[in-house]
Parts: sequence; structure tokens; C-alpha cells
Amino acid sequence: MAKPYSVLVVDDHPLLRRGICQLLESDSDFVLFGEAGSGIDALAAISDNEPDIVLLDLNMKGMSGLDTLNALRQEGVTSRIVILTVSDAKQDVIRLLHAGADGYLLKDTEPDLLLEQLKNAMSGQRVVSSEVADYLLEQHSETNEEDWIAELTPRELQLLQHLAEGLSNRMLSEVLHISEGTVKVHVKNLLRKANAKSRTEMAVRYLNR
Repeated sequence: MAKPYSVLVVDDHPLLRRGICQLLESDSDFVLFGEAGSGIDALAAISDNEPDIVLLDLNMKGMSGLDTLNALRQEGVTSRIVILTVSDAKQDVIRLLHAGADGYLLKDTEPDLLLEQLKNAMSGQRVVSSEVADYLLEQHSETNEEDWIAELTPRELQLLQHLAEGLSNRMLSEVLHISEGTVKVHVKNLLRKANAKSRTEMAVRYLNR
């Protein structure tokens, strides 16, 4: 993806939101796509065009960050979505990453490190603050091979079953009556939940469960 990366900042605290926007504008690798004070405003801002990154607060009035994340993914938004929050609670970290977030960063992150992490997210990495990274290791060691299947939505399970039959994205689009873009979003979320590197690995694990 070509630089500069466009970023939508979603936070219901105006002062903090303005500070984040100013930080992004100080780095030539980023351009401000816009800012939103609520989940509803974020959805409206992306209705016609997507930013490269959505930097999303977790604890907002009205639609929470989780609600907003779910709504964006259901709309087929393929932007990198990185959570920026004060919450270092294990359940929040796990829940947001399982829901399709591409990163989970804490608001006390040093400014230079925040910019670096957003660039890492654009290179395909899942970025997580070091203070909460251990939660993912604990969760992975505690999870048995079939737990990820139990966490899938009905639509994701349906898609996985067809994937295991070898259907391509185009065929999945036709069978499920959804766009190829939406199929790609579902596949991406499935790979994350399965902690799998490829569709084939995921399909084999599903068939051998």
C-alpha cells in the first residue's frame, strides 16, 4: 500500500482526538482521512470511501469500540482497524482481537512508538502493546484445537465449511450471495481466529477436528 497512509481517528474525547490527529499530521507517512466522535459518525465517514487505518477508541458513549468494530467488519470494511484505549484488561484485548481488530495499543504509548506501530500494522503485522502481549500467549497456550471453531459466527462457520470443500472466493461469493470483498473480510477473520497461516491449513484443521 502506497504512502502516505490515510487514517480515521475515532474517539469521543475532543482534546485527545485533536492531539492524535496533530501527531499523525506531524509524520509525512500519514495523512488525516478524518476524525469522528462516535461509532455512528465513523460509519458515516466511511460510507463512500475507506481509509487505510481506523484508529478506534474502545470505551465510547453510545456505540462502544467493539460495537463499532463489528459494524465496520459487517459492512465489509477492509481498513486496518487498530484499537487505542486505556484498558489493559485481558478480556478486552482477547475480545477485540477475536472480533477482527488488527492491533490493540494503549493510550500511554510513546508518540513515536505509536506511529511506528501503525506503520507495522500497514505492513501486515498485528500490533499489540507490550504490556498486554502476554495475554495472547496465555490464551494461545490455554486454547485447545477446537475452541476456535466454537467461537465462529454462523456465517463464518458456513464459509469455513465451503472453504473446506475447496471453493474459491468467487464461488463463495456466488453461493453465499455476498460480494467478493465481504468474502475476503470473512476469510481474513477466520484465519485470525484459527491462528492459521493459510486457507489450506485452516481447512485441514477443520476437517481433522
